[in-house]
Amino acid sequence: MAATKSALPVVGITMGDPVGVGPEIIVRALSSPLLYGICRPLVIGDVRVLVDTARWLGIKVRCRSLEKHGEAAYEYGAIDVLNLSGLEPEKLRWGRPSTATGAAMVKYIIRAIDLAMEGSINAMTTAPINKLAMRKAGFDFDGHTEILAQRTKTTDYVMMLAGETLRVTLVTIHCALSEVPGRLTSRKIFDVIRLTEEALRQRFGIKAPRIAVAALNPHAGESGLFGDEESRIIFPAVQRARDAGMNITDPIPCDTLFCYAQKGDYDAVVCMYHDQGLIPFKMLHFSDGVNLTLGLPIIRTSCDHGTAYDIAGKGEAAPESLVAAVRMAAEHAKIRMGALA
Repeated sequence: MAATKSALPVVGITMGDPVGVGPEIIVRALSSPLLYGICRPLVIGDVRVLVDTARWLGIKVRCRSLEKHGEAAYEYGAIDVLNLSGLEPEKLRWGRPSTATGAAMVKYIIRAIDLAMEGSINAMTTAPINKLAMRKAGFDFDGHTEILAQRTKTTDYVMMLAGETLRVTLVTIHCALSEVPGRLTSRKIFDVIRLTEEALRQRFGIKAPRIAVAALNPHAGESGLFGDEESRIIFPAVQRARDAGMNITDPIPCDTLFCYAQKGDYDAVVCMYHDQGLIPFKMLHFSDGVNLTLGLPIIRTSCDHGTAYDIAGKGEAAPESLVAAVRMAAEHAKIRMGALA
């Protein structure tokens, strides 16, 4: 049994915002034996917050406070917590972040990145954070992705949302819709296609990935009547990908594309902007979607929802997306471990 357990990948789970739903979904997820059968989970956060969360949830699970990751036992029934902050639960208010909670959430992320970079953990899964709280604590980042990119010295990275039925990657992410056409370049689109194809091969184990590309305009521009971005910007990136041997479609109008994608015709869809990909994705995977950052030297997944301040501390947050994120992190780590063996 020990040999079997030691062969499982170690997944570091950052606690996220201490006054969001992160502590609750972590306690719920690790109160079941499910994840212990597929990985060795190590929570990176605040042990007192997790103990208090388990108490008010009425969940009988112990939390072991660790000073070093090497002290973890990875035994079901006792959550291993690399304790990095000394927050006082009685002084915290659900949904009300402070400078202290903002600083804590960043500390958890940075330690997890460092552990992954040095190989002490095989993957990391992040619970949700709040951008404004992070900035209140003096950290000028838009979110997890920017911290990950800076800490790992990565310049080319892509957001992927993945579920059992649909996977999407995004060329542009958090910007006004009016800015999207100006932000699109053939080089950028090709880079997203390339990173998508690499991830499908190397992380999902798909030998011959099939990638669809979403058009920007209705009817893919209708031969220029509704815009020329398809012929002028998107298609040159598609042709470059084909020249590199990738199996990829021409730009497809979105009113039909996702009908075929959800049937399994494609392994991933490259989308031009945020809502173009996330609306169909969340229609299918609202509760079990996983957010991945592609292009990093480490494996990082995240639950596909935010801090949910409106329900934090009410016992209503569901752990399914976090469970799916940890499961995917473990699966990808196993594939990588096999490739390196």
